[in-house]
Amino acid sequence: MDDGSAFLARFRIGHNGGPPLDPNAAWRHFCWRKAYAMAWRTPPREIALARLARAEELGLSYREYTAVLLDRGVHL
Repeated sequence: MDDGSAFLARFRIGHNGGPPLDPNAAWRHFCWRKAYAMAWRTPPREIALARLARAEELGLSYREYTAVLLDRGVHL
C-alpha cells in the first residue's frame, strides 16, 4: 500500500521542490576560493619580516595585521 510517504520523505520541511535560488553560487565560490588563496599566499621574505615587525610593534599577530592590510589597503 503506497500512501505517498516515500515521496514526501525526500524533501525537508520548507522545501518547495523548486530550483536553487542562486544558480551561480558554485562559480562565485570558485572565484572566492581563488581570490582568497591569492590574497593569503606567502609574500617574499623581506615583506613578511617587515609585516611581522610592524605587527609586533602594534601588539597584533601577523595574521591580524595582514588581515587589516588586505581589508583596508593601508599600513597601520
